[in-house]
Amino acid sequence: METSSTDWRYTVMPAVFTWLKESASGALEIDLVATQKYAADILRVQGKGGTRMGGLVGSGTLGENSYLSSEQRLSLLKALSEVAKEFNVPLISGAAAETKEELAKIVKELATVGVDTVMVMPPKTKQAPSDEEMYAYYALSAAAASEAGVTIMPYNNPDAAGYHALSTDLLRKLAALPEVTALKISTTDVSVIETLMLENQESKILAGVDTVTVHAGLAGACGGITGVGCIFPKASVTMQEYVNNGDWAEANKISQAMNSISYLDAQPLLLEYLKFAFGIHHNDEAGGLRTLGKQLNQQQIDDVRARYILAKQRLEALGLAE
Repeated sequence: METSSTDWRYTVMPAVFTWLKESASGALEIDLVATQKYAADILRVQGKGGTRMGGLVGSGTLGENSYLSSEQRLSLLKALSEVAKEFNVPLISGAAAETKEELAKIVKELATVGVDTVMVMPPKTKQAPSDEEMYAYYALSAAAASEAGVTIMPYNNPDAAGYHALSTDLLRKLAALPEVTALKISTTDVSVIETLMLENQESKILAGVDTVTVHAGLAGACGGITGVGCIFPKASVTMQEYVNNGDWAEANKISQAMNSISYLDAQPLLLEYLKFAFGIHHNDEAGGLRTLGKQLNQQQIDDVRARYILAKQRLEALGLAE
């Protein structure tokens, strides 16, 4: 199967959920078969223009990365690499650590199971590092990536994930590293993207918040990574097609139709919210509530369900509810 583009950075890519099941003892474990099936189903969907998702993102924020052990993470990504190879798309994985040495080790491990690009979160420390410390953290991960034959994608996600923000100056320096294939900017403030693009039109920036896909495209983002696109892939791919073609009015129609559920992508509980919405969409609400993260209360469950139903109704009117 061919990818949507010769350069996957000009596409939208799904940050797939890690599906869980109960073991005989009642503990939660990864359902690799279900996770592979759902990932393949998403990659199989075409937009109205005939393109598909251009990559596969596993073990990211929505893939419960921070809750998985190293062994679980590697087994998950090894399984997802089979799906990525089937559809001829790159496999991207999230990674975060407290120290730069630990991060470098993770990058090398991920390369052994078929990961092509490592999406690197800032260090998981309580105190925000200085820009110099942050640069050293990313520079060592870049060196490790070079050794392992993969690339990295610095990931700025201060709004929802609560990690330390990367300054514009730091992002500019990181973009110059040869091992950095793109920057992922997950913030509702797209002026960061615009500033970087004004300084260097060759910059490759991926949007990471579904509510601002169109605005990020206007600011210069070349593609994006989506959570809501796992639930409504046809809408997400079609919206990116319109963004790439500069058909802003049509892209905005889809953005507005998905707004009720895209809103959840910018919340601290985005994993729990969107995973449950995905479960509703696939008639598996119990599966959608199985998470290593926080348990939703009834009010939150009802809110997600209402937001999902509204988005589905609006997308059905556009013929994009698949």
